Amino acid sequence: MTKPVLEVLEGRRQAVPPVWLMRQAGRYLQEYWDVRRRVASFLELCFTPRLASEVTLQPIRRFGFDAAILFSDILVVPHALGQTVSFEIGRSPRLDPITDAAGLARLSDKLDQDVLAPVYETVRRVKAELPESVALLGFCGAPWTVATYMVAGKGTPDQAPARIFAYSDPESFGRLIDLLVESSVDYLARQLEAGTDAVQIFDTWAGVLSPDEFHRWCIAPTRRVVTELRRRVPNAKVIGFPRGAGSSLARYIDEVPVDAVGLDWMIDPTFAREDIQSRVPVQGNVDPIALMVGGAALDRAVDAVLAAFGTGPLIFNLGHGILPQTPVANVERMLARVRGASGA
Repeated sequence: MTKPVLEVLEGRRQAVPPVWLMRQAGRYLQEYWDVRRRVASFLELCFTPRLASEVTLQPIRRFGFDAAILFSDILVVPHALGQTVSFEIGRSPRLDPITDAAGLARLSDKLDQDVLAPVYETVRRVKAELPESVALLGFCGAPWTVATYMVAGKGTPDQAPARIFAYSDPESFGRLIDLLVESSVDYLARQLEAGTDAVQIFDTWAGVLSPDEFHRWCIAPTRRVVTELRRRVPNAKVIGFPRGAGSSLARYIDEVPVDAVGLDWMIDPTFAREDIQSRVPVQGNVDPIALMVGGAALDRAVDAVLAAFGTGPLIFNLGHGILPQTPVANVERMLARVRGASGA
């Protein structure tokens, strides 16, 4: 049986675009909270395969999405490198900040795979339970985005601490990026070896970089991740998502050999169709707030994505992660409109 998401990643348009949502497993679902309350911390949930696999499968059972995405977090990588990471309900994650070369020296020089072994077990469990037509996606954060959290110790409005570090001590910052490139390759390869069909590289903070810095810290490291990953796992399928890249997205797909690229909701649709989708499949890109609001605003947003990209290879998704306040009924409405408008 074919998997529509993988068909699109091969460049083949589907009459009904396959659908999945970033953060589709999580806080907007009551069944997620029923599981979350059974553990003391978010990291415990990520590292308990029985529960993490259940959370991964919940949106597949409820909505019939065309892909499941591994339930985890991009910050398990710094955690496995020895950086203290914690999550508190209602607050952004907290890490011990790395602000200089001395802080960098406290990290391990490679991932502790014993820490990450439960993630790969979750992949194996989910793979065994998924319908044959549903793809399983793994993921990691891009080196730049993960570095921004490692340096600041938390999310900030513009991730200025990492930008300051990169400008003031590019040599030390480059060593951090190199470590994250190597770690990302190893982490993604093991996810694929455990059973994921494809992986996505989230560069959530790519849009805060100047053009030159975008090339240095977003494009170049991500190109290395994809290239090295395919040396280890030939023909690995990779979706890139450099949020906020704007017109620099054309340069990104010129230089990063991804199989598809995620579009955020801010990008000009004509540019994205003519300059991006004409060369590589696209994924996206309903504004998560439109999904949260629902009603006619959501209908217009869905129709706009289908009108802009529906004649080419498209994976229907959001322009970023689903918001926790999103009503389940709005997700159902969106799915009905995508599949109905497409002739399902």
